[in-house]
Amino acid sequence: MIELRTSPHMKGALSLPQIMRHVIYALLPICVFSIYQFGISALVLMTVVTLSCVLTEALFNYLSNKKNSLNDYTAIITGILLALTLPPGFPLWMGAVAGFVAISMGKTLFGGMGFNLFNPALLGRAFVQAAFPVAITSWTPGGMADRFTQFIPSSLTIPFTAPTNTVDSFSGATPLALQKFEATTTPNSDLILGFSSGSLGETSSLLILLCGAYLIIRGFMGWRIPLSIIVSTILISGIFYLMDNTYPSPLFMLTSGGLMLGALFMATDPVSAPVTPMGMWLFGFLIAAMTIVIRLFGGLPEGIMYAILFANASVPLIEAIAQPRKFGQVATKKSGENK
Repeated sequence: MIELRTSPHMKGALSLPQIMRHVIYALLPICVFSIYQFGISALVLMTVVTLSCVLTEALFNYLSNKKNSLNDYTAIITGILLALTLPPGFPLWMGAVAGFVAISMGKTLFGGMGFNLFNPALLGRAFVQAAFPVAITSWTPGGMADRFTQFIPSSLTIPFTAPTNTVDSFSGATPLALQKFEATTTPNSDLILGFSSGSLGETSSLLILLCGAYLIIRGFMGWRIPLSIIVSTILISGIFYLMDNTYPSPLFMLTSGGLMLGALFMATDPVSAPVTPMGMWLFGFLIAAMTIVIRLFGGLPEGIMYAILFANASVPLIEAIAQPRKFGQVATKKSGENK
């Protein structure tokens, strides 16, 4: 009897929970740095979003009479990744909504782990970006003196009321927004080390790269998709930069925004990504190309989220194009040849 299973396909002694635990370990340094940078608001937001994901999965397990799926840690990872894509002052109740949508619409609706078409964390993020556009684009710089003793005011907004605005002198735009709308470039050192405004987990590109490298070296993550995104970003943005140096440099495009987080922890989702080697390279190129087009010519300063979701939807086509030739298969001659 042949047993057929959906992705992710695993081999060896490692189980899915073991792999997911290592993903959590890799995300912990990013979470700790976010708390150091943004304080108690970051800690509570990550906790609320993750609890929302876990409780939503438990609820749907109960309603559908399914066995407990919480012990595979995928709901926890979805919650952590989703929280890392949100602004530090994002209202907590909106974070809970994002977690509910991520699990209910991004995972359970498709049948659970192994069946989701889109990355659940990004689907939850896309929902709150459409539902709460003001809150999702309100930024607070890191390193505020009272960040460990006081919440960012907008964090404690009462549900279904307008978010409390932070003090104007404390508000800040992300490096991508500054570059796109004000033609102001953030120093590369700030982008690499994480001393800039942005979502909780997107500020330090160096830390994200090191955490992703841990998973790749340990064999818990493939290297083709991240490398494809990184190389494609450098090449495509480099072409624009050589044509006109008013465009951002490749280093800026690579280290700003959520590109590194998306390349290493979102696009590599084993369920919603291609499985063929050529498909992985095409997948990464598509994500990089769409991200750059949106950043340079779209109305939004960032495009990595939409690029990955679009690429997720394109996986069946990518896999059809990139399907390797079967062993022993002979190429079919075109009509009229050798006649």
